[in-house]
Amino acid sequence: MLPSSTEYRYEREGSVSLSEAHDAYPRQLVRKGRFSSVSAVIQQGLELLRKESETEAALRRLLAQRQAGPNGDLEERSKR
Repeated sequence: MLPSSTEYRYEREGSVSLSEAHDAYPRQLVRKGRFSSVSAVIQQGLELLRKESETEAALRRLLAQRQAGPNGDLEERSKR
């Protein structure tokens, strides 16, 4: 049996379905006054995921540069 879910429609396209457990947490944050709406909670979560992805990509680029040589390109590093 599938857990029941709550469906949220959003203005851009489509909808989002959340399990009861995933629906309860954002509602709790709204009740506590931390966010004005469930939508605001979801937006903040998406922003955090975007930033995490950007950070991960930057770290991967740095790792690749470091693996390319013991000190990388010193001239290039001194420009930063």
